[in-house]
Parts: sequence; structure tokens; C-alpha cells
Amino acid sequence: MSGESPTDEALVERVARGDKSAFDLLVRRYQHRIVKLVSRYVRNPEDALDVTQDAFIKAYRALASFRGESAFYTWLYRIAINTAKNYLVTRGRRPREAEIKGEDGEPIDVAELQAHADTPERLLLAEEIKTTVLSAIAALPEDLRIAIVLREIDGLSYEDISLAMACPIGTVRSRIFRAREAIDRQLKPLMEP
Repeated sequence: MSGESPTDEALVERVARGDKSAFDLLVRRYQHRIVKLVSRYVRNPEDALDVTQDAFIKAYRALASFRGESAFYTWLYRIAINTAKNYLVTRGRRPREAEIKGEDGEPIDVAELQAHADTPERLLLAEEIKTTVLSAIAALPEDLRIAIVLREIDGLSYEDISLAMACPIGTVRSRIFRAREAIDRQLKPLMEP
């Protein structure tokens, strides 16, 4: 084989033929992304690693059901989210509050904004905005919260969110719109002079 890495599809086919080392390659390819994803829901780093391992075990056991209708990573992503959510349900915890992204999709470092704020009023307003956005996200119904986090925090396309949430793209768009509206309603009083 040349220096090129095998595609996900080729590795999945190899696993289906009994080549367990091909699944190891898939794990190595995606483990850091899945740990990062799970860490957004599970606060404790050791628990996040355990949940990630559980997600990969579930993916391995369910690989026969993967039909290639979506990208392998999208399929794995969905398994990881469901595994993290199930973990939280069994532990009675809420998902970790997500970071805020600006209009350009880049994360907004609230601490950085606060460090450059000139006045105590600006510091207070920045903290109020952060608290308001995070509490607005936390208060959303689960379907809206997951949709907005997948879009704004994880940067998934509407198509990938549709596959991850097992619902039509129109439903995804509606959920994201409703989530943004709810967050905007909470922020409006802070933005009025």
C-alpha cells in the first residue's frame, strides 16, 4: 500500500471481514475528536474517557448495522452523543455548558473579552451575557439544546445534524431557529439601553 491512509469505508469493510486491526485504525483516527465531543457533556475527564471507550465498544458491536448511508464519523458521532446522554441520565447530571461562538463560527473567549474590557460596567455586562447565554442554552428543551450545540459548538452541517438526531433537515432548521430565538429573548433585556 502506498503512503495514503485507507478510507473509513475501506476500514469498515475490513472490519466486516474480521480484521480487528482495521477498527483500531478507526479508533486512532477519531479518538481525540470523540473525547473532545464527550467532554462537552461529561465534566470529569476520567469519566469522559470511559464514556468514549463505551462509545467505541458500542460502535464496534453495531458496525454490522452501518450501511454507509452517512459518513462513518457522523454515525460514530451519534453513538458517542447517545452514550454520553445515557451516562448523564444514569448519573442524573446535565450536559456541560458549551462555549459560545461568534458569527464567524470562531469560539468567543469570554475571559479574553473580559480581560480587555475597559470598565467595571463592561466587565459586568460581559459576565451577564455569558451567564444569560449559558443558562438559556441549559434551559432549552433537550431537542433544541442538542441541535444548537451540534451546530454552533460542534460546527456540524445541517445534514450531519439531521443524521445524528435522526430527523429531517427541516426539523433541524426549525429547532436551531427556535433555540436561537429563545437565547435572543433572554439576551434582549441586557442589550436595551
